[in-house]
Amino acid sequence: MVKPASVAFVALGVIWGSNFIFMKWATETISAGQVTLLRVLFGFVPVMAYALHRRVLARRHLRHAHHFFVMSLLATTVYYFAFAAGTALLPSGVAGVLSGAIPLFTFISAAIFLRSERVTPLRLVGVLIGFGGVLLTARPWETGGGVDPVGVLYMLLGAASVGVSFVYARKFVSPLAIAPAALTTYQVGLALLTLLLVTDLDGVTALTQDTRATVGVVLGLGLLGTGVAYILYYFIVATLGAVTASSATYIPPVVALVIGWLLVDEPLHLLDGVAVLLILSGVAVLRVPQRQTLPRT
Repeated sequence: MVKPASVAFVALGVIWGSNFIFMKWATETISAGQVTLLRVLFGFVPVMAYALHRRVLARRHLRHAHHFFVMSLLATTVYYFAFAAGTALLPSGVAGVLSGAIPLFTFISAAIFLRSERVTPLRLVGVLIGFGGVLLTARPWETGGGVDPVGVLYMLLGAASVGVSFVYARKFVSPLAIAPAALTTYQVGLALLTLLLVTDLDGVTALTQDTRATVGVVLGLGLLGTGVAYILYYFIVATLGAVTASSATYIPPVVALVIGWLLVDEPLHLLDGVAVLLILSGVAVLRVPQRQTLPRT
């Protein structure tokens, strides 16, 4: 019998991987900023409902609002906007492959800001292998008709932003011992307020003229890609552990490539497959358990 946690694990990876085609469709009609705002808006609804159901929200948490705001920028506003802007300039499959660099940036950030993370030769090799996959995806040596370098930079900015957010959360947010559902509600809620202040809404109603894009933003990116994805993630964390839950990031690059190939006839090159293998291999090397050194006496 298939365990519910296993089903949730696969579903989460597929949801994250499908986000790129939804972003691609939406940015053909409205701006990347507007896509980000609507995604956060429709994602906030199920997240808030889940937190209220669990009764985890508390007024005393407000004294940590500055940490929630930083997380809202790193893990929602900048992250979502950069991915939407990058996907608008790239084939959705290529954007999905580049999203596989998130764990690489997490490791680099942890090595810089966390004393507990040691830079070993093996881990350095893992980073180099992973970024070799990023380089193979971007293929800067190709001129004319190649991958848009600005799109690649946007994707790397988004990956770096969310990568740094994991380290920030570990150093400043996790010690607060606040329920993840509450943290997510504060994070997404503050991101929504920020986006409402800075996003130009002119022309946003054009989205309603494209049923495919509307469904993609509301259902694909909002309810599923943000709201349900967070709920599934925390269910997996509680059932299988955080390390296994984070492994769901291995699935989206492959899913994004396949969806782009099947649904919108994006070319699927051998180099793209090799790039996915390199990125995932680099991440796998980074996750090899490090030998513990005995304290000196």
